[in-house]
Amino acid sequence: MQISWTPAFDTPEILGESPFWHPAERLLYWVDIPARRLLRGNPETGSKEGWNMPSEPGCIAPIRGGGLVIALRDGVYRARTWGGDLTLLARFPHDPATTRFNDGKCDSLGRFWAGTLYEPRDKRAAELWCIDMRSGKVEIGLKAGNATTANGVLWTPDDRTAFWSDTPRHRIHAWDFESGPAVLRHHRVFRQFAPKPEGWTAEDVGSDSYGGRPDGAAMDSEGRYHCAMFEGARLLRIDADGVGETSIALPAACPTMPCFGGDDLRTLFVTTGREKRSDAEIARMPWSGRVLKARVDVPGLPVNFFDPGPAG
Repeated sequence: MQISWTPAFDTPEILGESPFWHPAERLLYWVDIPARRLLRGNPETGSKEGWNMPSEPGCIAPIRGGGLVIALRDGVYRARTWGGDLTLLARFPHDPATTRFNDGKCDSLGRFWAGTLYEPRDKRAAELWCIDMRSGKVEIGLKAGNATTANGVLWTPDDRTAFWSDTPRHRIHAWDFESGPAVLRHHRVFRQFAPKPEGWTAEDVGSDSYGGRPDGAAMDSEGRYHCAMFEGARLLRIDADGVGETSIALPAACPTMPCFGGDDLRTLFVTTGREKRSDAEIARMPWSGRVLKARVDVPGLPVNFFDPGPAG
């Protein structure tokens, strides 16, 4: 499937991630993980601004009433204003020397779900956590594990199915989801992709030899899972049955996460990366690292806001 992509902003990031569209501010937010920066910008004018973090920001989400919830390397923090003080909400039982937070989103009830990345990648030590402040105190719960790199956390429009990816294993997991108690049941493999072929190189990007591995994802209003296929130079739009799919070509080898935005939620944004990519690949795909945008027919779901509880 061919879509007309254009860059939303003039300059690239090293590894863009975790985009969301803020409907009230009409701004796109995202992060650059290795640069330790949060970014936000107006894709209509191309203006953007950055905010330096003390460690790598894996993911972010907006807070009801204003501000951001931010998953940094060593814990989850709250910022009441852009550029303001960071308040620690919770630390987690992982060693920040080897593990950091990665992909995450809020669910429809305002809980923040954030997964970790185990950097040595020699064992499955990544986990998925849920952070809930609706009662007025911070409550955390471990929801899944046995992964190496957490990605693609998402829910269907009816809140009955939850998804989570393990990128190095080329696998998207699914569960029946009980939204009220935030319970995952009846685990299954939603999609299993073929591994990278032996001898594959970046020169093969875009060929049929390798379709990439599942990174971040977004859900459209018809319940289709839009997955960034890292090193596959494409998005994969997967039907609710997990079988039907549409491949959407991208002018960047390493898409990291899509999101829907604009007033009608019919602008599809995709963050991409250029970290550790060769000069030859960047020359072939100079938009690598840029936020890409395109108009689509089916709108996406709006971003969910974090609920900070009765104290606000």
